[in-house]
Amino acid sequence: KDSAVIKGVRQVLHAESTPPESCLDAKFIKGVRLLGELGKSFDLCMRGKELPDAAKLIDACPDTRFILDHCGNPDIHAKDPTQWQKGIAEVAKRKNVVCKVSGIVASWEPGKWTADDLAPFVNHTMEVFGPDRVMFGGDWPVCTKAATYKQWVGALKSIVADRKEEEQKKLFADNAVRFYKLSEV
Repeated sequence: KDSAVIKGVRQVLHAESTPPESCLDAKFIKGVRLLGELGKSFDLCMRGKELPDAAKLIDACPDTRFILDHCGNPDIHAKDPTQWQKGIAEVAKRKNVVCKVSGIVASWEPGKWTADDLAPFVNHTMEVFGPDRVMFGGDWPVCTKAATYKQWVGALKSIVADRKEEEQKKLFADNAVRFYKLSEV
């Protein structure tokens, strides 16, 4: 039955038990296409090194709206973030996908991170997706592995503090309301 309350589906693809390229299985693609036919979205919650697979899935499902979770799950401890930067930029070229700025704080050890550590990932995500295709995601309670919810929100607010007020409002509220059609509920 159709529901105005259910906006989409999320399948965690970054679990160790999920083999790479699982999202490219024909049955998986068929299910994601069905979501698009039903007017629902699909959350891409996958390993950063598999962003090229995300791009292929998005291309195979042009009528489905996608949300890339957790800034594409970058390896925040990698010495060279180039693979993630290229992967997320490639995904961002597809107009039927938005990105949640979420989850990246959970990969740090408690007390071993600052907003400056998160800033390169947040800023690159916002640059490649643009101000109209990013939205805040709390990632609660997972974020509490490394920070309180208040610390995560405070860090993100400090990272985007120099951006226009309109862009900040889009990030923290307007884009999610528009994408999920929340005013219609």
